[in-house]
Amino acid sequence: MPTPALTRYSMQNLSVDQYLRAHIRTVPDWPAPGVQFRDITPLLQDAKVFRVLIDAFIHRYMDPSIRPDVVAGLDARGFILGAVVAYELNVGFVPIRKKGKLPFTTVEETYELEYGSATVELHTDAVKPGDRVLLIDDLIATGGTMMAGMKLLEKLGAQVIEGAAIVDLPELGGSDKLRASGLALFTLLDFSGH
Repeated sequence: MPTPALTRYSMQNLSVDQYLRAHIRTVPDWPAPGVQFRDITPLLQDAKVFRVLIDAFIHRYMDPSIRPDVVAGLDARGFILGAVVAYELNVGFVPIRKKGKLPFTTVEETYELEYGSATVELHTDAVKPGDRVLLIDDLIATGGTMMAGMKLLEKLGAQVIEGAAIVDLPELGGSDKLRASGLALFTLLDFSGH
């Protein structure tokens, strides 16, 4: 059931941007003091809102000039979006997982976090050389996960045509870093602060 505070928002008087923004919950001081966590789960809980969200991506990627052959989703919320977008576009979906979660031969990429590092993996047969891949996640903060995902796909010879996310947190610099690396980005919303 939708969150009662959110049911008052109908698309009737709102743009897609405003409608989606109205359904993202900000949780102050989580997971640490000073962080404004942008919770996308309300976007997924209501069928109509979820459809509007997915359609915003589908309408973009139906354009033949940026239509992917494959959608790759970043662990874990990128799986939710990526699998549905791939299904709607009638293309394959590949998961980019945290280290140790894939059962077959993998390639891996380690990236730096604010405190420490993390590693993501991809099956070696997930994409073919020349595949045009849409790389998708829920949010871009520092850009580390998306950059690592792009490097994995490129190791296998795929071309990442665009990185996509629901939310960009531009003050954290991730989207600038990704664009500087040559990755085209598409995000539906940006939020100031972090």
